Amino acid sequence: MWIEWLNNIKTGAISFWESIDVSKVVDLFVYDGQNPLMFNTGLFLFLFVGFIWIYRLLARRDTLRIYFVILFSLYFYYKSSGLCFLLLLFVALSDYSLGRLLGWVSWKWMRRFFVLMSMAVNLGMLCYFKYTNLLLGTIADFTREPFEPLDIVLPIGISFFTFRSLSYIIDVYRRQMSPVTNLRDYVFYLSFFPPLAAGPVVRAKDFVPQIHRPLEITPMLLGEGLFLVMCGLIKKVVISDYISVNFVDRIFDNPMLYTGFENLMGVYGYTLQIYCDFSGYSDMAIGLGAVLGFHFPENFNYPYIAASVKDFWHRWHISLSTWFKEYVYIPLGGNRKGLPRQLFNILVVWMLTGIWHGAGWNFALWGLYFGVFLSAEKLIGKKWKERSFKIADISANNDSNGGDRKNMFLICARNSIEHGYVLLVVLFSFVIFRVESVREIKEQLLGLAGSYGNAMTPMAAYEIKSYLILLLIACAGATPFPAMCVQRLKNTNMWKKSGWLLQSCYILTGLVLATAFLLGSSVHPFLYFRF
Repeated sequence: MWIEWLNNIKTGAISFWESIDVSKVVDLFVYDGQNPLMFNTGLFLFLFVGFIWIYRLLARRDTLRIYFVILFSLYFYYKSSGLCFLLLLFVALSDYSLGRLLGWVSWKWMRRFFVLMSMAVNLGMLCYFKYTNLLLGTIADFTREPFEPLDIVLPIGISFFTFRSLSYIIDVYRRQMSPVTNLRDYVFYLSFFPPLAAGPVVRAKDFVPQIHRPLEITPMLLGEGLFLVMCGLIKKVVISDYISVNFVDRIFDNPMLYTGFENLMGVYGYTLQIYCDFSGYSDMAIGLGAVLGFHFPENFNYPYIAASVKDFWHRWHISLSTWFKEYVYIPLGGNRKGLPRQLFNILVVWMLTGIWHGAGWNFALWGLYFGVFLSAEKLIGKKWKERSFKIADISANNDSNGGDRKNMFLICARNSIEHGYVLLVVLFSFVIFRVESVREIKEQLLGLAGSYGNAMTPMAAYEIKSYLILLLIACAGATPFPAMCVQRLKNTNMWKKSGWLLQSCYILTGLVLATAFLLGSSVHPFLYFRF
């Protein structure tokens, strides 16, 4: 009996093994340009489960753990961008060497030369892969010559890891940090996979000290990390991708086929889509870092509640805004050389910010657009603030005397005007940001103006009705309201007793929901992968 049972198991195992197509299994782990490895894929979840298990086993083996993370990070980048991971290794070796030289040399002219060498390597490589076709295409347009784009593949995340490496060289040059003394540590910093593909832009002086810190992953830290990962996955898969495929893309691809109202809803939808997409990636990167025992800076702070364009950029992609401020704006002179020079610096910085976002003149126009509004706020903002403070003081005096509340109404009206103004500026900016070229901006604006019809069609009514709940959830998620509810819940006795159970239920529910959406549609890359 037992022999027969064992023979059946053996026969079943042999049949199962023979049914497996080994070549397909191998292909699954080899780079495929059509299916790059991303956080929102089943393969990544499968690999990460194995990775975290080995990672925890090596918790007390510092050197082995570092090498293991490097190997996994390089494989992650290989699976995302193919042999482009060699570029990352080249940048790491180059800037590590230049950083060591900066630590040894005291001559100012030679230290500047090393910084220029790093900029030439990083920016030269970035410009070649990202802007060569744009430059050649522009020259062809002026000369009216035919142009065939070169077959240049843009490595995923190149804009991010080159900026991270540049920040290290500049910080060492400024003597704000000591050079990294081990090539292994620098490769670890530059290749660490959570922020590799789309940020946040983590600086070496914040990250490197964490590498050799004793690994202590508490249940609370693990729970918060997984919570953030699941929040990011839901934002990306459940909201962003669904809105994109079923609503936004169709309208932006053919604005002439839709009415003004539908085009407006498309812009609103894209505003929510890009927020959920990019903040979702940031949440996942920060959450994965927390699970591994690393702390990353906050990258989004509810930008859609901003009261000014300046405030918006203090809340949106915070790490990039900080990078441009510290490494471009301040070296240009910042606000130290008078108002005209300050306005010029703002325009330069935002022109560069726009070009950083994409190889298209619409991105340069997008950056210049924000530069103009930020300059305007700089010119009129002081008077506006003085008037606002005056109103606030009057209101406070009236309230203290138990008087009328007319001025309180004025403050509320002012706040409403400020928020409305920012949202309008941002909405229009995303029209410029979303199009493929400058020529398409006119079509999108004509669509918004109702040139192709104004009435709400039955199709528009159906679409709005179908996606209304999802859009409302996205709107609520873009405000501090959900976080306030969670914080209130954490202060209750119920959370203290069974908070882990509630958190686990949320994570499992989110995982099931995200899996269902992934199985029901194709995987969509994160929007910021293009940058």
